[in-house]
Amino acid sequence: MWDWLLSPIDPGRVHEVGFAVSWHARSMVLSWGVLAPLAVIAARFFKIMPGQDWPRELDNQSWWRSHWMGQALVVGLSIFGLALVLPSRLTEMSLHNWLGYAVLLGLILQVLLGQFRGSKGGPTAPAADGSLRGDHYDMTPWRRAFEHLHKTLGYTLLLLASVTIVLGLWKANALVWMWLVLSIWWVLLIAAFVHMQRRGMAVDTYQAIWGDDPIHPGNQRPAPGWGMRQPGKDIEKGDEDVRSDRRDRVRGH
Repeated sequence: MWDWLLSPIDPGRVHEVGFAVSWHARSMVLSWGVLAPLAVIAARFFKIMPGQDWPRELDNQSWWRSHWMGQALVVGLSIFGLALVLPSRLTEMSLHNWLGYAVLLGLILQVLLGQFRGSKGGPTAPAADGSLRGDHYDMTPWRRAFEHLHKTLGYTLLLLASVTIVLGLWKANALVWMWLVLSIWWVLLIAAFVHMQRRGMAVDTYQAIWGDDPIHPGNQRPAPGWGMRQPGKDIEKGDEDVRSDRRDRVRGH
């Protein structure tokens, strides 16, 4: 059993990688195979935390911190992994290399999108003139475009990165245990994603931040994107006083 786990996936080839390639593989698998999907799961399913008294408690930023810190680590590890192999790979282009560069270009675009996502606005982040105006609070066309591009590109990059990792493992003739561990991890991630999606944990960011009251301009639109839920549609009658209280505070801002 141990001999099989420690043998290369293709017995006809030798598994020999040097320092640079081995640490390139570790950094890329950690960043794109582990951290990136976890950061996406945090952003999709934990905008309202378990046990959070929504809508009395709004704008829990645990998901936001987890998302941006996780993706910051992805950026750092990707740069490190690229630097390890770049000098020796400029003339050796394979499908693995091309897809890897495509993923890194997409990562750069994601960083730029994040930097230019627009202002927040709303009761917790009013504009300089004291108004509630903001790209996010008003759901301006730019903000809607950003959210669509950011989410679409993010899921696309996860898929491309997964293919790139598999090609890299095959190219390096990785050991059987490496394939098994990564496969089990990905199956667990997919199972967790499906479970949380079925539980309705994919919540509209806007309502998670500002609540469901129609006084907020972003609540005039349907749920954004596939499988997203607007929990305000499920609010109990007994919580109408919470809506009224928040409405008064917004109007008196």
